[in-house]
Amino acid sequence: MHLKKLHILFFFLLVIIGCNTKKSGHLGETTLEPISYLPKFEEPSKKFLKEKRKESLDFYYEFMNPERFSGMFLVAKNGKIITERYSGFSNYPAEIAITKETPLHVASVSKVATSLATLRLIDHKQLELNEDIRTYLPEFPYPGISIKMLLTHRSGIPYYGYYTFKVWPLGKELHNEDVLRLLAKYKFPLNFPPDKHFAYCNTNFSLLALIIERVTKKSFPDAMQELVFDPLEMTNSFILKYKQNNSKISQSYNSRHVNQGYDYMDRVYGDKNLYSTARDLLKMDMGTYSKNFLSDSMRRLMFKGYSYEHPGMSNYGFGIRMRELEGKDTYFFHTGWWHGNTSCYASLRSDTVTIIALSNVYNRSVYQIKRLAPKFGNYPFEFKDDE
Repeated sequence: MHLKKLHILFFFLLVIIGCNTKKSGHLGETTLEPISYLPKFEEPSKKFLKEKRKESLDFYYEFMNPERFSGMFLVAKNGKIITERYSGFSNYPAEIAITKETPLHVASVSKVATSLATLRLIDHKQLELNEDIRTYLPEFPYPGISIKMLLTHRSGIPYYGYYTFKVWPLGKELHNEDVLRLLAKYKFPLNFPPDKHFAYCNTNFSLLALIIERVTKKSFPDAMQELVFDPLEMTNSFILKYKQNNSKISQSYNSRHVNQGYDYMDRVYGDKNLYSTARDLLKMDMGTYSKNFLSDSMRRLMFKGYSYEHPGMSNYGFGIRMRELEGKDTYFFHTGWWHGNTSCYASLRSDTVTIIALSNVYNRSVYQIKRLAPKFGNYPFEFKDDE
């Protein structure tokens, strides 16, 4: 009888432990305690918030042309929103207003999220930073190209938008597997030997998305959900899926508000096709400060320049642009432009400030958020717009 009671007690202990086990946010792992992936910072003072709110709004009204602006503008310190503005429509004929919960196509800012997923897999020993990518993509025809070279745009691989134009039916949707398949079939010449210099190229990040799919055995949209969006509570973010109804999501317009529609490259993801909000991108930025989300070593590697062959302020880390100027704090950012969607995300890491501007109507004003950076610290801003 005594032994039977012990068995019953042991059973209940297992049930209790099982009920308290929660997913850690790492693929295939669990933990007995819930993990917070969003760091907690000191609350900014009321005086600071009032002063910076005025400066941010002054900038918004001077540079963003608010009467025509269609999108999102957000400024935050230590994760605390200083000011935010939402205007325009995600669908103009239907007059669906853009709100804080409306996912917009953030174009190449998607590369930041793809990098974070890649670095998390490296942290968890599922990828190796300096490994030849043929380990994961055996059909890839070029030797000596590593994951690091993809992350830093130093691979020399040609842009799929150029080579597919010659060999792909332009009325047929292109997918990431097709990008790889065409490289394997035609063996297009590399633009330069691997790791010789920087050349921005979307093919690098389309291949990273494929690698993430191969190692996780999940679709890229699902892997991103598990690796990035769920842990960081990015509840209004998603990757455009193959059969997702394009008419149900935010539309893209040129400067005359003509719908840009979709073309044959719109199903390629990793380099683009992240739909998100300013508030979710703020959470993504906060995640880059969290030791629970990225290891210290990965954060150091991500926010470091790798291309110094030519003098200048411009450089690139792991999926992040930067401006480096002697005597100034480094300005980290990424721009985006796809069809009519324009975007800019800035991470002022010396001051834990985040600035985000997104538009679904072609608008280069979003790139001017660099002019707001010096209001928060010792940052350069006298440089040309990108992308």
